[in-house]
Amino acid sequence: MGWTKPFYYYSGAIATVGGAYLMKDYLTGTPYINNEVEKLTGKVAIVTGSNTGIGKGTVYELAKRDAKVIMACRDMEKCEEARTEIVMTTQNKYVYCRKCDLASQESIKNFVKQFKQEHSQLHILINNAGVMRCPKSYTKEGIEMQFGVNHIGHFLLTNLLLDVLKDSAPSRIINISSVAYKRGKIKLKDLNSTENYNAIEAYSQSKLANILFTRELANRLKGTGVTVNAVHPGIVNTEISRYVSAEQNFFSKTIVKSLTWFFIKSPAKGSQTVIFAALDPSLSDVTGAYLSNNKVSDVSDDAKNDEIAKWLWAVSEKWTKLNYV
Repeated sequence: MGWTKPFYYYSGAIATVGGAYLMKDYLTGTPYINNEVEKLTGKVAIVTGSNTGIGKGTVYELAKRDAKVIMACRDMEKCEEARTEIVMTTQNKYVYCRKCDLASQESIKNFVKQFKQEHSQLHILINNAGVMRCPKSYTKEGIEMQFGVNHIGHFLLTNLLLDVLKDSAPSRIINISSVAYKRGKIKLKDLNSTENYNAIEAYSQSKLANILFTRELANRLKGTGVTVNAVHPGIVNTEISRYVSAEQNFFSKTIVKSLTWFFIKSPAKGSQTVIFAALDPSLSDVTGAYLSNNKVSDVSDDAKNDEIAKWLWAVSEKWTKLNYV
């Protein structure tokens, strides 16, 4: 009888913890499953920023379905570590590491040149790499880092690969955005944050730019068999938030983690809407949309502004010298 109370205490504690994890699993969504697209044999995919986080989770999902996947990364050592793990787990040897630094337009061009030498088809392009709330810094071309990597780098990469995507149609482009876009404004008079830099505003602007780019590109690709959609993967525990964590003291970090634990997804969970966007048959004719939690979601009026989208496209062409490539 002496063990009765401790037993109930321990049982209660285990039940509470178990219930908490079940609730977290429910709140962060379910895995994407569709038996119609279980195999991607012969399909070629590129995933940027894929040595960690959502990108790594996405490569794993594609590789286990037998796709050929190119991991476009800045850090080759980390990329190779991730690639080895994915190959060993999925038993898919057709996973490759290739150098691509989104903060260098020269690196992007070199990546595309090598890709076209090695592959004649591209069915899935996932523009995942990104930086978030970093200290004020610039790409090699002098573009504010968050706008330069999150938008301009992917704008150039995508446009340089459009010929292969069109030749491989039906094909899909997925741009990883964020619900943070709702706080964003395209600063028409200070797009590069030269006069005033606020890390949060700059990040939100870059995520809004992802959606405007998606809309304008979708209009330009009508009738080609290439679709393009933006995705909000959810609040995901990845390295992209490292600058946010660095700004917080121990007490703040503890409080924030406690309050948000139920809603923060693992990288594996965060990749599920990305895979939905890349593979689901129901989206074969859906383009220019914003996807969240495995469904099409509405966007703000700012994200529907086609005049700003066209203006942003023209500026992006100029900053990448796209017409001279």
